[in-house]
Amino acid sequence: MPIATYGDYGFALLFVPTAAADYLEYERFQMMETLAPYINGGKVKVFSINSINNESWLNNEMLGEHKAIRHNQFNEYVFNEVIPFIKNSTSPDTPIITCGASFGALHSMNLFLKRPDLINGVIAMSGVYDLTEYSKGFWDEQVYFNSPMHYMGNLTDHHILEQIRRSNHIHILTGSGAYEDPNASRAFAGLLYSKGITYELDVWGEEWKHDWPTWRAMLPVYLETRF
Repeated sequence: MPIATYGDYGFALLFVPTAAADYLEYERFQMMETLAPYINGGKVKVFSINSINNESWLNNEMLGEHKAIRHNQFNEYVFNEVIPFIKNSTSPDTPIITCGASFGALHSMNLFLKRPDLINGVIAMSGVYDLTEYSKGFWDEQVYFNSPMHYMGNLTDHHILEQIRRSNHIHILTGSGAYEDPNASRAFAGLLYSKGITYELDVWGEEWKHDWPTWRAMLPVYLETRF
């Protein structure tokens, strides 16, 4: 699948699309223009990949089992193809931060939590971290293992937990306006707290809706002040 890249230097920011979109979604919605000072200044190099949600949870013609299989294939694609591509395009030591909004927030968080040995942190905007919000009643162990709200509470592997705890970049952002669900972010932050994981929860006001103007406002604040 294609990967769009922007910039030459800095830590790697890996964008995951919002829902059924493609690798150019962030460019189409002017996010790259918004981030231009950080990209051109060498603070961040951006990588943007395709979504497979139309071949998975957003495809109403597929069986739930097949949606779950496709989701896992997407995870493996990121771990086995995208991450090596990023390392080869930067350096073996370049930090990688996943980032997404809406459904992309769930994917970004899930990818980081599954492989904190490969991914160094996450910026998740306006997310819901319970995959059953998208699985339309389907439930099996594949849903469980891709639903951070479900598996994190039961995660006891000390090695993985310590890798997650070492991250200084678990940023959970949300607005409180139309179509936002700040309580979903609060609930997931509480779950991380119960596991001794340091995170940042930032709930913006009711003027911030579940839409691109919110995400274009949020992300530069974090690139400017947290990295």
